[in-house]
Amino acid sequence: MAEQVLRTLMRTTDVIVAGFFSPAAVAAVGLADVYSRLPLWLGLGVGSGAIALSSQDTGSGAEANRDQAVSQALALGVLAGLPFALFGLLFSYGAIAVLGAEREVVRIGGLYLAVVMVTAPSYHVVLIASRSIQGTGDTRTPMYVNGAANLLNISGTVALAFGLGPLPELSVLGIAVATAASDTLAALALVAVIARPRGELSLVRPTDLTITKQLVTISAPRVAEGVTELIAQFPFNAILLAFGTEVNAAYHIGRRMEQQFAGPLSRGYGTAANILAGQSLGRGEPGTAYFDGWAAAGLAALTVGALGLVLVAGAEWFVLAFTRDPTTVAYATDFARAYGIAAVFIALYVVIAGSLRGGSETVSPFVAKLSGTVVFLLGISYVFGIRLEYGVVAAYVAIVADFAWRNVVVGSVYYRRNWLDRGAEMMHERGSVGDED
Repeated sequence: MAEQVLRTLMRTTDVIVAGFFSPAAVAAVGLADVYSRLPLWLGLGVGSGAIALSSQDTGSGAEANRDQAVSQALALGVLAGLPFALFGLLFSYGAIAVLGAEREVVRIGGLYLAVVMVTAPSYHVVLIASRSIQGTGDTRTPMYVNGAANLLNISGTVALAFGLGPLPELSVLGIAVATAASDTLAALALVAVIARPRGELSLVRPTDLTITKQLVTISAPRVAEGVTELIAQFPFNAILLAFGTEVNAAYHIGRRMEQQFAGPLSRGYGTAANILAGQSLGRGEPGTAYFDGWAAAGLAALTVGALGLVLVAGAEWFVLAFTRDPTTVAYATDFARAYGIAAVFIALYVVIAGSLRGGSETVSPFVAKLSGTVVFLLGISYVFGIRLEYGVVAAYVAIVADFAWRNVVVGSVYYRRNWLDRGAEMMHERGSVGDED
């Protein structure tokens, strides 16, 4: 959770700093983030495979298989990051323009996106290496490394954006440069941690095709989640832009507030549930894995739900930290309240999906996100907001309905317990059960 607080604070700082320049700068960073989340989701997808196999093989003592899985995941991450770097160099401005943004938003967002995308391979390494280490039960080392990198990012963002001291004033470009530099340094540090002689993990030459197949099988639905989110963000942002640039900027502010305020706890609980489920299955204790998931979900509902209520109550006051534009403040306050209400549903979904992923089950979270996004987020926003002319109010309702539905899908799969058998079967397939090497 501490690691997530710092990572999210870094992104929040980006939006706050952009708000000092103009609503167009906020919208530019937010729209660029739509695209930058695709390498995020691809890294998280491969990272899901890495943490599932790492935790399961840690529980069963199959260290050789674990090292194979981690090494293969890192290699996949680097290779998968190269097309994103090329995309950033060649198509960043067109990518922002196709969303229907104003000329100034395209100019700022295209430059920001180009710089951030170039370091996509490093970002993938950060995501995958962190989860590989966490799968062994060590959640502190990634926190130290990523925490230091994120603090460097935050300070670099402020210094480069405003030109503090001898540094040049780069505005939004400075935000992007700070992000790219911190991701690169974090990637190098985490690889060094994995490769150290006396570490828990080791880098080895990838040779086991069974592990490769399982990594892809587990990762693919998680990556598809990211593709779903990316595709959905195009029409959703287009719908919001139809209501005005201020509405779009307000959405990104409201979303960022939830991600900063309640998101770190949700993601922390989700990661813990993933690790606990995987290690319990590795030890041959499916009942423990099942109970721990429900316990983590209950704890998340209580704590994150309480934070959501605080966000609802103090929404207008919190929004003022991002912008003072009156129109943007009004809309952002309502978006923040919608996310405050949705916070408990978000937490439950993240935790239950995390437990499922610990058992190598990544299809049902994908189905939950796909159906929730298409039917509720986009469906309600377009039909009620545009066609029936209820306006932005429909988007507020759609956000809450989307995450409420996702829990129906993953909760029903979790309750049936078939995911526990899936995890055990995959361990048998790769020879991790009873392997003490």
